Amino acid sequence: MSSHKISFFSRFSKATAILAGKPVTFAAAIFLLLVWASTGPVFGFSDTWQLVINTGTTIITFLMVFLIQNTQNRDTEAIQIKLDELLRSVEGTREEVMDLEELDEKELDAIRAEYLHLAEEARKELESRKG
Repeated sequence: MSSHKISFFSRFSKATAILAGKPVTFAAAIFLLLVWASTGPVFGFSDTWQLVINTGTTIITFLMVFLIQNTQNRDTEAIQIKLDELLRSVEGTREEVMDLEELDEKELDAIRAEYLHLAEEARKELESRKG
C-alpha cells in the first residue's frame, strides 16, 4: 500500500471518537457531573451554577457531532469502497449496483423491490424442494 498523509482533522476526529467511546470517558463524565452537583449547595444552586453545566454540555455536544460525523463519513466511505471491490471481483455479480448510494430514493425503492421479489422466488423454490 502506498504511503499517504492523513490530515490533522481526520486523525484528531478519529482519535476523539475512539476516546469518546471508552468506558473511562463515560466514568470521567459521570465524575464531572457529580463534582458539579456537589457544588450546588456551595453556590446556592444559582443560575450561574446551572449555566456552567448547560454551557459546557452544549459546547461539547456541538463539537462532538461534527467530529463523530466526520469519522462516520470516512468509515462509511471505506466500507462502501470495500463492498464495491468485492462486487467487482466476484464473477456473476451485478456491477451496476456498485454505486447505489448515488441513486435517489425512487430508484433505490425499485431496485429493492426487485431484490425482494428475487428473495421471495428463492424461498418458494426452497419450499418446493422440501415438500
